[in-house]
Amino acid sequence: MSQLNIVGFAGSSSTPSRTRSLVETVVAQTAGRVGAETRIYDLVDIHPSLGATLDARHAPPDLVELIDTITAADALVVGSPVYKGTYTGLFKHLFDLIDPKALKDKPIVLTATGGSERHALVVDHGLRPLFAFFSADILSTGIYATEPDFTDYLPSSDNLRSRIGRVVDELSWRLNATRGTTLAQSA
Repeated sequence: MSQLNIVGFAGSSSTPSRTRSLVETVVAQTAGRVGAETRIYDLVDIHPSLGATLDARHAPPDLVELIDTITAADALVVGSPVYKGTYTGLFKHLFDLIDPKALKDKPIVLTATGGSERHALVVDHGLRPLFAFFSADILSTGIYATEPDFTDYLPSSDNLRSRIGRVVDELSWRLNATRGTTLAQSA
């Protein structure tokens, strides 16, 4: 049986980043629960090559590696800071380069961070439709967090930690159920 692989991608171009910290926390807690390998990326890792790439067929090697890693993952945890009511443009651009069938049925956790509660619906009205286009298996719990939910860029509020726990439960269950189905089919 091969080990599960969970990939996180944060559409943030700043360091340190609350968005990346949120994605890392969900990935790490889920991996600890299901025994998965992990990879975390954000725009800081790839933004110069991403912004210059108009077609995936002409992508530089670092971007090809990222796209291949995302599409090969057993699950994705994605997040974006919210600017002017939506996810970042380069976050969207990355997913524009991914084949529309590549994320079909892949479990995906949606997260976002923003400066105020007025952007809280971006998870359901921005990110959810994007990944529905891919026919991904979008988990019902999404997470939106604001600056007061963090201390030194780490998730700290009781509400945020509770939502992280809930989404980790959902993703762990989903991955274990998938693993059980795969094992039964191979027996």
